[in-house]
Amino acid sequence: MESIFVTGHRNPDTDSIVSAMAYAALQNALGKRRHTAGRLGNLNDESKRILDRFGFEPPMLIKNVRTQVRDLDFDTPPVLNAGVTVARAWSILSGDARIAAIPIANADGTLYGMLSSGDVANYDMQTVTDPFIRDVPLFNLLAAIEGKILNDPGEDVDAITGEVVLALPKGANQHLFAGEDYIAVCGDQPEVIRWALESNIHCLILCEAELPEELRTIPTRTCVISTPIDAYRVARQIFQAIPIARISRNSKLECFHLTDYLDDVREVVSKSRYRCYPILDENDKVVGTLSRYHLIKPRRKQVVLVDHNESAQSVPGLEQAELLGIIDHHRLADIQSANPIFFRNEIIGSTTTIVAEMYQEKGLMPSPQMAGLMCAAILSDTVIFKSPTATPRDRAIAERLARIGGVTTEELGKFIFSAGLGEGKTAKELMYADFKDFHIAGHYLGVGQITCVDSVEMLDRKEEFLAEMHRATAEKGYDVMIVMLTDVLLEGTQIIFLGSADDISQAFGVEPKGNTLFLPHVMSRKKQVIPMLSALWG
Repeated sequence: MESIFVTGHRNPDTDSIVSAMAYAALQNALGKRRHTAGRLGNLNDESKRILDRFGFEPPMLIKNVRTQVRDLDFDTPPVLNAGVTVARAWSILSGDARIAAIPIANADGTLYGMLSSGDVANYDMQTVTDPFIRDVPLFNLLAAIEGKILNDPGEDVDAITGEVVLALPKGANQHLFAGEDYIAVCGDQPEVIRWALESNIHCLILCEAELPEELRTIPTRTCVISTPIDAYRVARQIFQAIPIARISRNSKLECFHLTDYLDDVREVVSKSRYRCYPILDENDKVVGTLSRYHLIKPRRKQVVLVDHNESAQSVPGLEQAELLGIIDHHRLADIQSANPIFFRNEIIGSTTTIVAEMYQEKGLMPSPQMAGLMCAAILSDTVIFKSPTATPRDRAIAERLARIGGVTTEELGKFIFSAGLGEGKTAKELMYADFKDFHIAGHYLGVGQITCVDSVEMLDRKEEFLAEMHRATAEKGYDVMIVMLTDVLLEGTQIIFLGSADDISQAFGVEPKGNTLFLPHVMSRKKQVIPMLSALWG
């Protein structure tokens, strides 16, 4: 059963990580056990410490949700060993019109080649003009013609070689086979049998007949086989006893892996003439086949988004996925869906608060560990309720979760924000730990937020931040870049910016000094920074 991925935004913060984990846990607890929490980037130090505190592993890393081969309803025909007879392969190909070709595998399950009905037909036509077969395993031949060995020399034979001759009464004479490299097919014809034995031909096949008693004592090296099948049918079945490896296509094979993306597959298929392609797993073992019609209506990955609804912040490949729902507390942005979806967007300080209320609405109490984790996420996103985005509902839910989790909001808040954030970290690592892109009225904006208790010390590293901001602007083409040093103790934010000083001055009503300014009482990126720039530009 395919997973439903629940994921927050890129460069995830604690609220993004925990709301995804909590929502997936809620849905799974309610019986919808396909939900899997994911993350779109590395955990920041704060999130790591909080997950460790409550005994949780990080969610799985999701690189993209582009449609892959594994998402297709591909065919799973029998995968045959390279030593299987053509007869057995043909029975499968002719028995199911939906099978365009059969994958041929080596003994270890890896791909050897592909066999289509056209390959069998081509080989069958070649036998009309060239009836010689070489080194056909005896086991294969006996299986193909339902035969049994009648003499001792036959027990010593492992493979059959020779020109196939149909020696029926009307045309049978000694001139049909003069020498050893023959496989003669006849009925109850004592003279033909005697000549074959005395000539020491490689193999004599008796159709609907047995070896006469008076001929059993003739010295011979001929392998004698009897079969209940008529001679005309045997003459064709002999050729279908060869291993399929000899007629299958095994060079210049186009194959795909389960992890290949649909866009890439379509490009390859559009340039190829084959009807069917083998599919391999991560160990290069054959798991199925893909035909062109599988590409028409693929099964898409299913996704629920939390803590964002902006495409620039979302999982790559979202346009190829099936969006099932969004739970968020940010402005409405540009994500679109092909069908109606569940959408819950509230004016609240933390997405985790919304998820906690959903637990309450469903009559399910989170575990103490999950409750503590959710409380920490709310405290982190509301900056211990000091952010202007914080609401009485955030505080009430956080206090209840703290009681369930056996912690206090005061103690947990100190645990979250008292750690030395900048120790051992580069400016780049700090800036991108919680970084978001925005497209506003034709302007490309990048904003990183660092919540700390030492913004003055952090501001001493301004030149490091600016150097990284110059590099990022040159690479990605930002119109404006901002790093917010949000100070919990000062209850304000130091701004380091790169871009138009006039825009920054007009947006915030403060004259910047050397790419920096202080904004008292500004704690929220989404409610106090982005709206100011949106109003200026839009």
